[in-house]
Amino acid sequence: MSKRQKQRARQPTEKRSSEGLLGYWLRGDDLTLPAGYVRLSECPEVRMAVDRIADMVSNMTIHLMRNVEGGHERVQNELSRKVDIEPYSLMTRKAWLYHIVHTMLLEGDGNAFVFPVFSSDGYLEELIPIPPHMATILPPKQNAIGLATGYQVMINGRTYNHDEVLHFKINPDPQEPWRGRGYRLILKDVVANLAQAAKTKNAFMGDKWRPSVIVMVDADSSQFSSEEERDKLIERYIGSGQSGKPWILPDGIIRIETVKPLSLQDIAIHESVQIDKRTVAAMLGVPPFFVGVGEFKKDEMNNFIRTRIASIGTIIGQELTNKILYAPDLYFRLSARSLYAYDLGELSRIGMEMFVRGLMDGNEVRDWVGLSPREGLDELVILENYIPRGMIGDQKKLVQGGEEGDE
Repeated sequence: MSKRQKQRARQPTEKRSSEGLLGYWLRGDDLTLPAGYVRLSECPEVRMAVDRIADMVSNMTIHLMRNVEGGHERVQNELSRKVDIEPYSLMTRKAWLYHIVHTMLLEGDGNAFVFPVFSSDGYLEELIPIPPHMATILPPKQNAIGLATGYQVMINGRTYNHDEVLHFKINPDPQEPWRGRGYRLILKDVVANLAQAAKTKNAFMGDKWRPSVIVMVDADSSQFSSEEERDKLIERYIGSGQSGKPWILPDGIIRIETVKPLSLQDIAIHESVQIDKRTVAAMLGVPPFFVGVGEFKKDEMNNFIRTRIASIGTIIGQELTNKILYAPDLYFRLSARSLYAYDLGELSRIGMEMFVRGLMDGNEVRDWVGLSPREGLDELVILENYIPRGMIGDQKKLVQGGEEGDE
């Protein structure tokens, strides 16, 4: 197993005396929130999109790869098992990855930190995820001309150099490229609109001033001053009949009119909500049907995996490679093949096409369709007619007289 860089001894530093507004937001201190602010985690559409992204990324296996002549090959050893199976003793790999992605997109405002723990001889023991409220990026060190040469991360009051912790980030800040940027500010107005639309819908649906039937009675208004008197009239003329039975009412005394109350489409809330949901989906990079708009589309789903999911997987794989591995020919890669919207027929056809061309053995094809391996299917085979193009004229069936000795 490859050696790992050892942790250097550090002295604890004083905790911060004050924190930025973001720190309070992450801790949930309502006293510092601006009026009308809605947390991203409280928006159902944002939560649906982020949860789906984190869930899909956490389903990706982490492969330790080695560059070899002509391509790359997967390496399976104790290090690959540690990262892909048990990165942290208190969590499974899926829960560990889910926490990293969810923190980057939501609570961490574009940043997620993992603290590596090494043994005394330099082997990797733990990859401990850091809660977002415990980590803060400190101002960077600068050289003589004012350019940043490194930055530090404060975790629970102690400072660490940037190369001593795993720092996963999305959307690097143009002014501070080592820092990630989340979606809190850019989605602020959209999330506020969705929250206000939800309140308006609840108030609208719960409004008692939306009767569907109005009964007009030719009588003294004093006779209906109390609710009991009105109930007596309803029970006498209307309420005693069975369902579907016609009403018999005195002519000229009672007149009934039906009214059509306003709907959500009449007040144009539905259209505005659809637009805001599509905006959230576009900003987070998910298909609209993830947030309840439109229908499922297979091509759109596969494109989402090739772009958004693969991009986040690349961020995680490159950070693991940069901070953990020493060997220059090794790297980590997150595999997204199992996430694509394939059906069993497609997998079978692809597997058979590669099998008959000698590109996959039988057990590899069986693994694709979820079957156990069998003895004798671990060799590459090729059909008789699949030969190099330059040997087409050498086929025996094209030679006059066939094989030697044939008549």
